[in-house]
Amino acid sequence: MQPLETLVREAQALADPTAEPTAEVRRVLQICNACRCCEGFCAVFPAMTRRLAFPPADAHFLANLCHSCGACLHACQYAPPHEFQLNVPRAMARVRARTYADYAWPPALGVLYQRSGLTLSVALAAGLALFLVLALALDGSLWQAVPGADFYRIFPHSLMVALFLPVFAFAVLALGIGVKRFWRAAPPGPAGPQLGAAVAEAASNALRLKYLDGGHGDGCNNEDDAFTLARRRAHHATFYGFMLCFAATSVGTLYHYAFGWVAPYGYTSLPKLLGTAGGVLLAAGTIWLWRLNRRRHPLHGDPAQQTMDRGFIALLFLTAATGLVLMALHTTPALPLLLAVHLGAVLALFATLPYGKFAHGVYRGAALLKWAIEKRRPSTIALGDD
Repeated sequence: MQPLETLVREAQALADPTAEPTAEVRRVLQICNACRCCEGFCAVFPAMTRRLAFPPADAHFLANLCHSCGACLHACQYAPPHEFQLNVPRAMARVRARTYADYAWPPALGVLYQRSGLTLSVALAAGLALFLVLALALDGSLWQAVPGADFYRIFPHSLMVALFLPVFAFAVLALGIGVKRFWRAAPPGPAGPQLGAAVAEAASNALRLKYLDGGHGDGCNNEDDAFTLARRRAHHATFYGFMLCFAATSVGTLYHYAFGWVAPYGYTSLPKLLGTAGGVLLAAGTIWLWRLNRRRHPLHGDPAQQTMDRGFIALLFLTAATGLVLMALHTTPALPLLLAVHLGAVLALFATLPYGKFAHGVYRGAALLKWAIEKRRPSTIALGDD
């Protein structure tokens, strides 16, 4: 094996700040493969050691294993301002953004969201809300008390289904096609009888956000060298808040179709309890994430992705906040207006799910499952194709 400095200099000769993202990941990981100082930090580095070359499919796999915790950047002796300019989190973040675009279906929508995530998210939510508000204004029912605070007196149930079902089905289809493409690009091979254990491990790691612990349990880095669990907790609040809101909608759907119990439901009903808890967690988590995002160390992640990150955070917050306000004021004449605004935010959120930061959770789950399967197979060195 060549000396580390020789390998580093050879790889550094390929450095180019405008380089194609997978080429930069290849350069970075060639150096890391020679050093291996960060081997215990997360799944990226042990998965890296099984490879000598990093073709694009493997770069996408490793980039989606990365949780951008920053621990390797702050531990790296070759990180900026060193002349080698080694920045694993940024290189991985740039490839993850390419993942959302390269595997997106249809591809053009993935590219559009990357370029104007925040503007597109807010504009889409505002546009859909305005459309619904104008419809109510033309109908003469924009500002009036609704008997029983019944949403279906404003928008009939059949209309809500006609609005949301196609958008939700499209989001599921687009995400499914994207993840299928991602999986097939670098399959981990057959798991055999250990598939159940691999699935359980991957699910546990995803739900616990294991790799946001910095490899030692004290947390990762955000704005400085100090370890913090803030990002892990903010992500947990956001994720579980979203899932509680989704559970509330699912239970309400079950009530409606299976038992014939029509909304609105009481404050002590299961849909209302789930929705309230979820809305509060989601609003708090997104505020926390926004604050952490704005204070993030400038070397962490990819600055070009901030508009996409903040667009998703903004849509999640709008969904939670408008839902909570709607619940609090549903007996007032403001109900029709608030309902239109909330529905606009929810529609925009689901329409953009396959192309923004929500997709990273799905791709990351697939990457964690790939790694859980791969680590259970005999260790072989993957040469890949450059």
